[in-house]
Amino acid sequence: MEFTVSKILWTLLGLFIVLNWGLIMGGTMRKIGARVAKRHGIPIYQPYIDLVKNYAIRTQITHGIMFYLGPVFRLSGGVGIFLFLPLIFGSDHWSNFSFSGDLILILYFQFFGMLGMALGAGEGGHPYSAIGIGRGLSQFTTIEVPMTLAVIALAVQYNTLSISEIVAAQQGGIANWTMITNPFATAAAMLSLLGAFGHSPFNLVKAPNEIPIGPPTEYHSTYLGVLRTNAAILHVVEAALFMNLFFGGATNWFELILKTFLIYFWSVFVGMVFPRFRIEQSVRWFVKIPLVLGIIAIIIII
Repeated sequence: MEFTVSKILWTLLGLFIVLNWGLIMGGTMRKIGARVAKRHGIPIYQPYIDLVKNYAIRTQITHGIMFYLGPVFRLSGGVGIFLFLPLIFGSDHWSNFSFSGDLILILYFQFFGMLGMALGAGEGGHPYSAIGIGRGLSQFTTIEVPMTLAVIALAVQYNTLSISEIVAAQQGGIANWTMITNPFATAAAMLSLLGAFGHSPFNLVKAPNEIPIGPPTEYHSTYLGVLRTNAAILHVVEAALFMNLFFGGATNWFELILKTFLIYFWSVFVGMVFPRFRIEQSVRWFVKIPLVLGIIAIIIII
């Protein structure tokens, strides 16, 4: 009983750290983007102000139960990934509730939040909700295919579906990282990650600065706060997942913060350089380059 309580407390502390790091990293990336565009940009602590403001607002507008369960499902997906994702290699406190085969469960959680948002958007009553759902699910499906192929290549290479065992196999130096031992799987996964993070050129589903619809306008007050909370958590845990699978994991918090920052910055950098794709363009792109790389990765391992 004491062990269970201790495990829950350490996990909650880890979630608190991840949430704060996600908020700081999000503000830092927006600041970097502003500087690239020769603007001053927001203060790095702006995400904290936005979060407090959103949670302080209440609404009397109703769109049905499922509309408001959408952000809850979205947050459940991000927190679910965190709960079963080992953060620090070799640490009992920061391994969370990881177990043998946890990689498969985490892949399910990645899609869980997206499906929840699709159900919520369908009840919003907006005439273009169906179009947004179709766009989002079609693009996210093509993102998942090469990512899944990369994961299969890793499972064959390391003969396990345990993230902790995959990280253990990469210890001993950079030469043992999956980035070196299986570059094709790493390339396929990192290209898929661009779409998973939702930055340009793969952000037409939200289409910032172009269309006045989507989660930032359809959802408001506390519900928008829940979405922003999930975004802060999800960006860190997805970066940590790829850190564990392809870049040797982390043996301390400093290493985790540094690696997750660089992985997340990869998507931000690409978003600053390349213009936005249309949905059909992004779908074709994902089923060409990343998909081919994923297939090559499996062929080489077999």
